[in-house]
Amino acid sequence: MATPDSAPPVATTAAPAAAPPAALARQDVLVIALLLGSAFVVILNETTMSVALAPLMTDLGITASTGQWLTTAFMLTMSVVIPATGFLLQRLGTRGAFLLAMSLFSAGTLLAALSPSFAWLLTGRIVQASGTAIMMPLLMTTIMTIVPPSSRGRIMGNIAFVMAAAPALGPALSGVVLNSLSWRWVFGLVLPIALIALAVGAFYVRDTAPRTKAPLDVLSLLLAAFAFGGLVYGLSSIGEAAHAAPLVPVWVPIVLGFAFLGLFVWRQLALQRSTGPVGPLLDLRVFTAGSFAIALTIMAVSMVAMFGSLILLPLYLQDSLGLEPLATGLIVLPGGLAMGLLGPTVGRAFDRVGARPLVLPGLVAVTVAMGALTTISTTTSPWFVLGAHVVLSLGLALVFTPLFTTALGALRPALYSHGSAAIGTVQQLAGAAGIAMFVAVMTSRSVALGEEGVAAPVALADGVAAAFVWGTAVMLVAVGLSFLLRRGAAAPADAEPADAPVGAAH
Repeated sequence: MATPDSAPPVATTAAPAAAPPAALARQDVLVIALLLGSAFVVILNETTMSVALAPLMTDLGITASTGQWLTTAFMLTMSVVIPATGFLLQRLGTRGAFLLAMSLFSAGTLLAALSPSFAWLLTGRIVQASGTAIMMPLLMTTIMTIVPPSSRGRIMGNIAFVMAAAPALGPALSGVVLNSLSWRWVFGLVLPIALIALAVGAFYVRDTAPRTKAPLDVLSLLLAAFAFGGLVYGLSSIGEAAHAAPLVPVWVPIVLGFAFLGLFVWRQLALQRSTGPVGPLLDLRVFTAGSFAIALTIMAVSMVAMFGSLILLPLYLQDSLGLEPLATGLIVLPGGLAMGLLGPTVGRAFDRVGARPLVLPGLVAVTVAMGALTTISTTTSPWFVLGAHVVLSLGLALVFTPLFTTALGALRPALYSHGSAAIGTVQQLAGAAGIAMFVAVMTSRSVALGEEGVAAPVALADGVAAAFVWGTAVMLVAVGLSFLLRRGAAAPADAEPADAPVGAAH
């Protein structure tokens, strides 16, 4: 599977590296548009449950802590499946992976819409998440394979739109649906779109690179499940521990997760050195490309800020400022849309100037917005929050597209699928870590103030402000790391030499 560093991307429809954007074949453009649309739909669904929790509790007779499992289980499933997507994409090919992803998502959506009980709804969310986990690595790998390097920034900017606008639109659209319909329609309205995408994809999507026949290493899959599942579950439980005792102490899954992570890394390195038929589930040679590792680290820190603010701002707006869920969704909507709509423009700028001139001012903008949010209180105007969130979102728009393109551009085509899987895995871990950090700081501060007799809305606002102090500090670290980025896009030569052993099938 390994190819020389000078080899062009392996794709039957790829244009020459120096070709202008118009050189993309019509079917390539259609496939990219279909994958972008499908990814938008599946990621949109990830954040719809936050607003639907209240009617779900009433309709299904569950508690808030039970209902939160609809989000926690989704994240856990994503964290377990994503590390295996590098193997899946190479084994199933573009077409097979797309059909599997959209079939799983459609089946899960149908099950969730018709669920007679919470257990069935939870099962539907898990099946949905399995399809979602495959879609984003598939999208990134396909774009890196069929799009020439000179146009990648522009096309990757559309991925930034999907990743930014879809999570922001989820709560707002869910609020609109719930204003007049039941929670089942949150899934029912998505299902026909998913089925249409599946039908169109079955007709148009074709493989863009040769498939491999490497067998699955079951031990690696099990180690990945315990490693990443344990870490995400443990981090997700940190915030809940302040309200009630969790099923197990939060340190247990985190420690076990790190232990299994060590075993997972050891297993992958052993398989990479082996000449047997079984290759690694996740090829760790992607981390030997310096530009990939640096870009991924900055991306992870930025994800901490994005997910942390995404969780705390709606909570603050509703419980401290007394806004309705729909109003809350509309306040965070402009920032998400701005971040998404700016993605293609940032992508075109990246094609001209490279990463650092975009990433550095973007990180500074995020840091300034985080700093502004440390001043919020119960008397803060919602317009101030909206403005700060828009600045934060615009800053993140300058960050994600260049980092995605720089990270994957540092790899050889043979490693694109594994690089995409690594990015998706780190994204889930960073999201869980961001939520854990922000919620833990907010909870500890607000609980302490509550014990002193401070009113709950005031204590919550103060706790949220304290969490953004930590968020500002984290973003300052990212600003420092951005100086390590190259001015232009990284070259595939940064990756490990192509003749490094990785197993006969790879």
